[in-house]
Amino acid sequence: MFLDTEQHKGFAMVSRSMNVSSSDIKRSRISRRHLLAGLSGLALGTMLVASPLALADGHVNLISAKDWAKVQDVAKGQTVYWHAWGGGDRINDYIAWIGDEVKKQYGVTLKHVKVSDTANVVSQVVAEKAAGKDKGGSVDLVWINGENFASMKEKGLLLPQAWAPDLPNYRYADIKGKPTLTTDFTVPTDGLESPWGMAQLSFYYDSAVTKDLPKSATALLDWAKKNPGRFAYPKPPDFIGSTFLKQIALELAPDATVLSKQVTEETYKAVSEKLFAYLDELNPVLWRKGKAFPENVTSLKTMLADSEIDIAFTFNPGSASSAIANNELPGSVRSFVFENGTIGNSHFVAIPYNANAKAGAFIVANFLLSPEAQARKQDPNVWGDPTVLNIASLKSEDKARFDTLDLGVATLKPEEFGQALPEPHASWMERIEKDWTKRYGAQ
Repeated sequence: MFLDTEQHKGFAMVSRSMNVSSSDIKRSRISRRHLLAGLSGLALGTMLVASPLALADGHVNLISAKDWAKVQDVAKGQTVYWHAWGGGDRINDYIAWIGDEVKKQYGVTLKHVKVSDTANVVSQVVAEKAAGKDKGGSVDLVWINGENFASMKEKGLLLPQAWAPDLPNYRYADIKGKPTLTTDFTVPTDGLESPWGMAQLSFYYDSAVTKDLPKSATALLDWAKKNPGRFAYPKPPDFIGSTFLKQIALELAPDATVLSKQVTEETYKAVSEKLFAYLDELNPVLWRKGKAFPENVTSLKTMLADSEIDIAFTFNPGSASSAIANNELPGSVRSFVFENGTIGNSHFVAIPYNANAKAGAFIVANFLLSPEAQARKQDPNVWGDPTVLNIASLKSEDKARFDTLDLGVATLKPEEFGQALPEPHASWMERIEKDWTKRYGAQ
């Protein structure tokens, strides 16, 4: 856990004194009075620097991502503490490779602070701000999206000005073809975070065993009734479990457009009635009759491999092929999506306003966007995470990195994915997860 490092020992004491918890941050319920109590009268405007894109680095230098030569010079010798999910061996190995490369190419040391819940990182930055630690923060870079980004943006916990579009490799990002690169769960990124991966919900199955595939939420319910005990989803608030609930809510909503806006009592009633009526029918025919739920996406994969279920799902389109390549799933596994599309989004890295190594964080974020790093990440033998780049914009030698990439037998082609449905506004999941837990979580 990230609090085990020497650098972060003070967080627990500060958070207790401020009465700040992970759930406070995740649910965005901390009052203005509570957040500002420890700021010693610091006005928001003092976080802004004279030049729109000039950012204090190392307490002395002013650094802008536009001045890349200066960034590289200042970054040499810096240590970047990247707080990122640490629950996957392949992802951890990939981040370690990133660390090797930025050390070799730029002289930047990368420390992967393994996190199980990004809300805890938000709590950490909140506590530092409340304690007046506006420089030399313990978080230099964070893997983030969704409600945690919305929370940090709203509370002024990120670099105060756009920086991502000024990264040299940002010009390769497929901004037109992938709208989720600039809108994070309906919240505009405004250049405050840099994309480094794509995700879209896809289902996978063993084609040697399962022949009839449900291609919609309604068809899945019918399939589950005919095949009781052969489907499961992780227990919310696990991310992939909550994503499944959002997928069903979007498909069944009388007006799906309301999910792109802040939830209200009126809109929630209309959507939740359809959703929970569906789940009430599905629950008794789930694995273990809905009285127990898998922990996460890895549990689903293991259950499919052990023939406990017949259909699993993931938010990483290359996950099944990666598992085949690593002998975790049989070679007969294949993927499919619902006919009318599935939820898709992008994941990002962001830099807290008080980061200690901003120049080093720029270096890491930029390298994550490089064709070299993006092609390696999309390789199913490495990770299988789809690229955020516009391949047509690359030089011929960089295009070749992707053209020669074998995505694996279980990975759908881009044209087979169909529509990527937008993530609902982050406020919806607070309500849905809370009500889901009341109905099914205590079973």
